[in-house]
Amino acid sequence: MSGPFGATSTTDEVLADVDLKGKRVLVTGVSAGLGVETARVLAAHGAQVTGTARDLAKARAATEVVRAGAANGGSVDIVELDLASLASVRACADALISDGRPFDVVIANAGVMAAPFGRTADGFETQFGTNHLGHFVLVNRIAPLVKSGGRVVIVASSGHRMAPFSLDDLNFASKTYEPWAAYAQSKTANILFAVELDRRLKEHGIRATALHPGGIQTELDRHLDPGMIEGMMTQINAALAAEGKPPFQWKTIPQGAATSVWAGFVAPADVVGGKYCENCHVSEVTDAEISPISEGVRTYALDPETARALWAKSEDMVGERF
Repeated sequence: MSGPFGATSTTDEVLADVDLKGKRVLVTGVSAGLGVETARVLAAHGAQVTGTARDLAKARAATEVVRAGAANGGSVDIVELDLASLASVRACADALISDGRPFDVVIANAGVMAAPFGRTADGFETQFGTNHLGHFVLVNRIAPLVKSGGRVVIVASSGHRMAPFSLDDLNFASKTYEPWAAYAQSKTANILFAVELDRRLKEHGIRATALHPGGIQTELDRHLDPGMIEGMMTQINAALAAEGKPPFQWKTIPQGAATSVWAGFVAPADVVGGKYCENCHVSEVTDAEISPISEGVRTYALDPETARALWAKSEDMVGERF
């Protein structure tokens, strides 16, 4: 599906005519980058935003811009959440359930990228544990709060294409750890989670979708060596030049957050439900060779059987049934 918005559309453009007064939205990861921008534009259009962060002081400082621009009844409040600790995830979910106020949209935005090998508090590989399992438990526990007609938006990545997906050894217990392969695995898991979540929730009038925000320079790249990024860009631009195309341009943060708000508030629910989006439209499914910056989602990332299998595996890993 294509429409009036695209790769260079900003959050303000996407929500230009949208009134969010009275809407409640949960956004994970509001201490920097896309999360702050997402919260800013939502509050500016009247939404009451609950943002999550591991570092509350950092998030409060980062969201001053959100408070300053809030209008039409919009607001932001911050709750503590460390996605790398299931105790923290469960405490956050319990607090939201106890509060009892429903959400219209949940945007699972937080994450880590290309991290060195490590383990979460519960012993999971850092990227899979943070990007997928933390959100898996949080979203499922607060699902009763999502209104009928609501949506769950999961920020994934074109990085899912960097390595094939397998349910074997998700924690890299025996296979050699490679940061990008682990990142790819966690981002494929994000998409598969959206596929199965959508299947389970649509009978309740709730739809789930996943998306790639685009190439943006944020704190997400803090684990990357600047020389590595420069080398990647040199290779990409050489390939683009060979095709007679202009050099790669990073998205701005407002452009990067645009697909999140488009998928959550503008796109028809039946169009994005169970799908993968990028550049403010639903992406084409392809298993052909594609460049790192081209559009496209791999078949394995949307496979319903793999999505169900990952759900069951995730339940086993976290010790909960949803």
